[in-house]
Amino acid sequence: MNVRIAPSILSADFARLADALALAEAGGADLVHVDVMDGHFVPNLTLGPPAVRSLRKATRLPLDVHLMIERPEESLAEYLDAGADWVSVHVEATNHLQRCLDMIRRAGAKAGAAINPATPTVMLADAWADLDYSVVMSVNPGWGGQPFLRPSFEKVRRLHAESRAAGSRLSIEVDGGVGMDNAAALVEAGAEILVAGTAIYGTGDPAEAIGQLRDAARSSVRA
Repeated sequence: MNVRIAPSILSADFARLADALALAEAGGADLVHVDVMDGHFVPNLTLGPPAVRSLRKATRLPLDVHLMIERPEESLAEYLDAGADWVSVHVEATNHLQRCLDMIRRAGAKAGAAINPATPTVMLADAWADLDYSVVMSVNPGWGGQPFLRPSFEKVRRLHAESRAAGSRLSIEVDGGVGMDNAAALVEAGAEILVAGTAIYGTGDPAEAIGQLRDAARSSVRA
């Protein structure tokens, strides 16, 4: 299995985001995870389209933009125009999931759907054909640095089994509390993309931490 590492810039120094992006590139990251929060869907307020546009100019890595916002269909075009390469919307935040996914794909980006810890995987069942990836939140969204929720292992395993049974080859991304201690088990359960914030940018050497996390994840190779 090809394990991809996506450093989350939410945990980086916002006064030195260009440096954070350079460290992600130097460490061999596959994606840069960009958390967008609106202060309504989650209790925090972060980046918007102008910031995404600036990030796009500052790195050659694909931008994995995670929209933790209400009614994402109303502002999706702005993020796509700003240069998002991957975009995920929350199933809990929209009544028009398929419309959102279609908009993302028509713009040439990868389309994803995210589910909160209390949201069952069955909520994705009618969208298998429209999904390039799914994001399993392994913390309650809104803040970085939260502890990993252990039921997420079984949730990833269930999502992998259900999607494959339906003929979907979507990639499973895990976001929240990911680190050296759980990377291998997540990959064993079926995860392919690991989002890590504190485990990378909370260390003395983020570039080295990316490689260490990849090595930890690869210590468990799924058949």
